[in-house]
Amino acid sequence: MSFTRMASLAALIVAAAASISDAQPSRRLNVLFLIADDLNNDLGTYGAPVRSPNIDTLAARGVRFDRAYTQYPLCSPSRSSLLTGRRPNATGVLTNPAPQKAPNSPHFREKLPDTVTLPQLFRTSGWFAARVGKLYHYGVPLQIGTGGLDDYLSWDLAINPRGHDREVHDRIFSLLPGQFGATLSWLADEGPDAEQTDGIAAAEAVRLLERFKRNGEAFFLAVGFYRPHTPYVAPKRYFDMYPRDRITLPQLSDADRSRTPEAAYRSAFGEQDKMTDDRRREAIQAYWASTSFMDAQVGTVLSALDRLGLSDNTIVVFTSDHGYHLGDHGLWQKMSAFERSARVPLIIAAPGTRGRGVATRGLAELVDLYPTLAELAGVPPKITLDGVSLVPLLNDPAGSVKDAAFTQVRNGYSVRTSRWRYIEWQEGAQGAQLYDMEKDPAETTNLAQEAAHAATVSELKARLAAYRR
Repeated sequence: MSFTRMASLAALIVAAAASISDAQPSRRLNVLFLIADDLNNDLGTYGAPVRSPNIDTLAARGVRFDRAYTQYPLCSPSRSSLLTGRRPNATGVLTNPAPQKAPNSPHFREKLPDTVTLPQLFRTSGWFAARVGKLYHYGVPLQIGTGGLDDYLSWDLAINPRGHDREVHDRIFSLLPGQFGATLSWLADEGPDAEQTDGIAAAEAVRLLERFKRNGEAFFLAVGFYRPHTPYVAPKRYFDMYPRDRITLPQLSDADRSRTPEAAYRSAFGEQDKMTDDRRREAIQAYWASTSFMDAQVGTVLSALDRLGLSDNTIVVFTSDHGYHLGDHGLWQKMSAFERSARVPLIIAAPGTRGRGVATRGLAELVDLYPTLAELAGVPPKITLDGVSLVPLLNDPAGSVKDAAFTQVRNGYSVRTSRWRYIEWQEGAQGAQLYDMEKDPAETTNLAQEAAHAATVSELKARLAAYRR
């Protein structure tokens, strides 16, 4: 065969190979979506004195968002918003369900019957969508082990772990004996991690990852951990990490002590106000212990992802449904519009993006996760979304995708810009709050009534009015 004919044949072979390659779909990116329950930014990677080595390691592989915010600091409104890509006023979910009355209402499909949820988008686009643990709301701890909202439409598979922590309620200390889910309560438990609900969840997630690897399945795997939600139950060794005599209680401002404006402090409970300082330290110790325990379970799942060789083809998200007070502002738990309640941890590690091991101060909202994951995976959304993609920040963490983040709670609305947090309550001007977050990150001085800041108040007031429309 002549050189010319050999060259022609080689060219044909190369062209045919290229044609086959173009006809085949590119390798799909998987999604591992990890969400903790009631977790604030008390993590090592955010500079807190809490041991979270596995979440910290994930941050070193991806982008840490320093200014990420929930749309509603309560479980069902936040999770409904996050997983539908719509804001709370659009979903109609502004409270948690009342199990004794209507266990599945309010449900976002009452107002948005034809919505396509984030996992449903992946499920109907060829990914296997599975959840382990809590993604949509259900009550903790009494509904641990039961089914969740929207299981039939959102997931191909739903796993509901139930561990030792669900069986020892008689041993749990509570400020209100016999009450746990909305009351400060805790237990330094005996036994290994693997017997706890979150330990079982991690093991189930690992089994699923092994299955996906074995079968070559593209997956959207969501793992919802229950800790550090009350009751703060974790093996005793995690409590031992945080000696109570080394825990410093937060300082209160004059406004915190007088609780003005009143609407800003409505999440306070009487039994919490009656705690001694020693009891407050016990509560913080238990919360941090539960956080470190949860981090260990995150580590179990991430280690399996690495061991199975799936990390290079999997987008990993770690976040929480909202923030959490630990005595700051004299408040505990959630349901306020202060920074500690509205701000959430958020880490995204995505293959092929340029931002690795860095932090971004660009504003982000949980409602942005839907369009972000859809863009990263190349799956066009099938519905209108209220958020924006955060992919530009994954490639350029110094950039910005929005100039404001919004949080609402009860009858209050808050807007967070790079410098300001402005909160407005239905009571009118006397209920407004303005904080300079650059100079006063602890929100100690309300500037809303100062003439020097009238223009800022007017501008942010207009932003809130536009948001509510």
